Amino acid sequence: MNSSQASLKNKLRSRSLIFGGWISFYHPSIAEIFSRISVDFIAIDMEHTTISLEQAQRIIASTQSNNIPCLPRPVSSSNDITKPLLDSGADGIIYPLISSIDEVNHLVSINKFPPLGKRTYGVNRAHSYGFDFDNYISNWNDSSIIIAQIESIDAVNNIDSILSSGHLDGVMVGPYDISGSLGVPGQTQHPDVSRASKIVINACKDRGISCGTQIADCNSNTVSKAIDAGYNFVILSSDLFVLWNWSASMNSLISSLKVS
Repeated sequence: MNSSQASLKNKLRSRSLIFGGWISFYHPSIAEIFSRISVDFIAIDMEHTTISLEQAQRIIASTQSNNIPCLPRPVSSSNDITKPLLDSGADGIIYPLISSIDEVNHLVSINKFPPLGKRTYGVNRAHSYGFDFDNYISNWNDSSIIIAQIESIDAVNNIDSILSSGHLDGVMVGPYDISGSLGVPGQTQHPDVSRASKIVINACKDRGISCGTQIADCNSNTVSKAIDAGYNFVILSSDLFVLWNWSASMNSLISSLKVS
């Protein structure tokens, strides 16, 4: 277990205050810039982007070179995607759209080595190309990180069962998809979405499991509001949201100057 991975694992397990960065565009410079700030980890969005496995490995290497753990979010919980990400050296995985204890058990199965799981043995970057094989496989089951995203009303209704696994290091509330499952897509501040999110927050607090979310427009007010709501880890926007917000602001500026 490397020190940065161990630190993140302990912070998640103790529900410490945690901040994460989020990468949606592939370019090594973005990963390098994000790795220079005081985030606890960096996530790679491979669910809603075109970032490939090869590109993800380069991002993982870039963040870890600055002692920042990296947690990819794949497009699904398929072992076909999980296995190469883990062998590429990911410190753990954030899984989208988890809604049942059976799905959590599947995550444990494909993430952990026997006897806990069924992850197969190989040699790649994760094992320092063979130089660290024994240490890696000996410590992985205790050091690896699994975070499940709760993104539907079914998942909210099943949250107590989902959290009963004992192998989740945290959950992450996805308000956009929850809003869609409630019939109010995009209305992340809708009272029904807030109530559903609160159910997850409270369940995590009762079980001592970390609970996080992502904030698109980050500032001291929005981050403080999330913490006050009960989240102990927060994804601080993303490269995409930063560019989107800047572009929208500049577009307004240009329009106002042209009118005047």
